[in-house]
Amino acid sequence: MSEELSAATSYTEDDFYCLVCQEVLKTPARTVACQHVFCRKCFQTAMRESGIHCPLCCGNVTRRERACPKRALDLENIMRKFSGSCRCCAKQIKFYCMRHHYKSCKKYQDEYGVSSVIPNFQISQDSVGNRSETSSSRHSTFKCPLCQESNFTRQHLLDHCNSNHLFEIVPVTCPICVSLPWGDPSQITRNFVSYLNQRHQFDYGEFVNLQLDEETQYQTAVEESFQVYSEECRHLNLMCI
Repeated sequence: MSEELSAATSYTEDDFYCLVCQEVLKTPARTVACQHVFCRKCFQTAMRESGIHCPLCCGNVTRRERACPKRALDLENIMRKFSGSCRCCAKQIKFYCMRHHYKSCKKYQDEYGVSSVIPNFQISQDSVGNRSETSSSRHSTFKCPLCQESNFTRQHLLDHCNSNHLFEIVPVTCPICVSLPWGDPSQITRNFVSYLNQRHQFDYGEFVNLQLDEETQYQTAVEESFQVYSEECRHLNLMCI
């Protein structure tokens, strides 16, 4: 406990802000060589533009880091425990929750030009996916947001929309996305049928662990792909010997 406290006191509030976007860090990633910390997405965006250099000091960044930046888990843990002031309303908020606070802070939204009016979507239980237990698995049913007919499985909803609503372009919320752990009920899909055909040709539960957050799953997928790549390279090297 004393070691943890000592580590925490070595940080200042500035350490919890991204050096690229200047906002509180989201999924902080640290470079290996120079130890600079950025939001993971900010870092990857900067890498696409700058190539192989740290966005702050132009230090070298390896190819592995560019594809799979190392998460600063120590900093994430400290951000969960320590608070700072919202830059607009001065309310004390845990750093880890600061970005979520910005979404509801009217002063912040007014200051930075973001609308303070957040749509209040009334999502019915059918819309977000009714879950029923079977002897072997859990299945979700959904309501079609275009005609309100309900009790569709993912595949049946896809077939129904392609047969009955193919040329309807109406802004709606995707019920399948909302039913996922990372779903956002305020996200509007402009062309729902096209979106279904692009994003929901399969059941997510067959390929991902729905108990994990999206960031963790992304990190796991990238790490697993590197392991497969490394194994293939090792196999090719053995064949060439």
